[in-house]
Amino acid sequence: MVIGYTTGVFDLFHIGHLNILKQAKSMCDKLIVGVTTDEYVKKYKNITPSISYADRAEIVRSIKFVDSVIPQHDHNKFEAWEKLKFDFIFVGDDWYNTQKWNEIESEFKKVDVKVIYFPRTPIVSSTKIKNDLGQKNTK
Repeated sequence: MVIGYTTGVFDLFHIGHLNILKQAKSMCDKLIVGVTTDEYVKKYKNITPSISYADRAEIVRSIKFVDSVIPQHDHNKFEAWEKLKFDFIFVGDDWYNTQKWNEIESEFKKVDVKVIYFPRTPIVSSTKIKNDLGQKNTK
């Protein structure tokens, strides 16, 4: 069985999130998704998610491409692999060739885990949606 893993906040779930989950599932038999906890989002992004962890996890769990949802308490991808033993890890291509992900890729090569970069869906993001909702209608 080929196991895939990806993570995200998934706040204000949108088509970009769905695209990543759909693409990831097409490459594995079992897709495990780490949904970032409220506490960790506050710690590393210094924001409070619009939707609670429990609700975000339930939304992601309800997507037909997702086989399992777990809480993401940190960004230690190798520690997650030690627990889950996934074959692929999926991430947005905005991380491609960054120092952080070059190091993660190097670590994963030692245990034969492949990092797959998916293109981000242009023109959509939770941040953009939040910003658009905050704008007043001037028409």
